[in-house]
Amino acid sequence: MSARTARTARTRFLAATAVALAALTLTACNDGNGVRGEGPADTSVSSAQPSGPTADAGSTAKPADNGTASSTGGSGGSGGSKSTSPAVGSTQGSGKKNGTGSKTGSTGQAGTRNVVCDGSTTKATATAVSRPLNHLLLTVTNTGTRNCDLTGYPIARFAEAQAVPPVAEETHPQAVVTLAPGESGYAGVLLSAADGSGGNGYTAKTLEIGFDKGRSATPALPAKGVYIDDKLTVTYWQQGLDDALAY
Repeated sequence: MSARTARTARTRFLAATAVALAALTLTACNDGNGVRGEGPADTSVSSAQPSGPTADAGSTAKPADNGTASSTGGSGGSGGSKSTSPAVGSTQGSGKKNGTGSKTGSTGQAGTRNVVCDGSTTKATATAVSRPLNHLLLTVTNTGTRNCDLTGYPIARFAEAQAVPPVAEETHPQAVVTLAPGESGYAGVLLSAADGSGGNGYTAKTLEIGFDKGRSATPALPAKGVYIDDKLTVTYWQQGLDDALAY
């Protein structure tokens, strides 16, 4: 064999050896699935949590029932505010239950209803006045220890009269007249027509005043009595003296 032939054979042998080594290297680097591994496989489990909210292992999320309290927020929500639907029978506004705790009419201390003024808790007087003409002023003063309501108008019975005078409807007050202890309420009485147009006149020397409820009162009249005729009219009870004599 010539030297040239020997060199050629050696070159071919080295080339074949390099190809074989390259094949072995590729086989060692591939994972059998055509994917080349860059190093040892990472068998550690990542502890990073996903970016979105997840439920704890073994926990079950429960939807809020309709009409029951639900909370939102928490530490990363809307500040932990709670929205609760009103319970049946709950109260609104004033804090009283519907249909309970309410009263009509004026009330006194501690929410107690005022009593009605009558002859047992008041003192009544009857005073003849010069203006307006032919008028009598009735005054009722609360002598009790509680507020009382002076309701309606005086049921005035002069002497032995069988009927009581009518009331002037235009004198109806806007509110109930309530008298605290020591306070007074008033009513005016038109005794007779100022122009003498009234009929069936006579002089009365006694007077009885009836109230809506309770005992009546018998205030004294002037010693000479008062002249009345069929124009006799009373006003509603008033809080002020001027209102009582305005009719």
